[in-house]
Amino acid sequence: MSGMLSAAVTLTLPRIVNVSVTDDTLSVELEDGRTIAVPIAWYPRLAYGMPEERAHFQISGAGYGIHWPDLDEDIGVEGLVLGKKSTESLESFERWLHQRKQRA
Repeated sequence: MSGMLSAAVTLTLPRIVNVSVTDDTLSVELEDGRTIAVPIAWYPRLAYGMPEERAHFQISGAGYGIHWPDLDEDIGVEGLVLGKKSTESLESFERWLHQRKQRA
């Protein structure tokens, strides 16, 4: 056999049906019955948010994302399924913290 074999894998993402955030964990229930739980430390804005800010979220993007308007944080189901942590730079996060302290 000559040449290379190729296979395309298509990832079908489930929609988010419920979200809960504790001081330690972000848990996301998916429409296929799975629950994905990740450390809240993966997402520094959530980790620094107050419980009431964490509780104020919207399932967005037709069910494929979560948006926290009070924290300006967005997390997609694809990143959760793949186990990806926040990619926000330290400089961006520090600017956000500084602006947050100024508003308080």
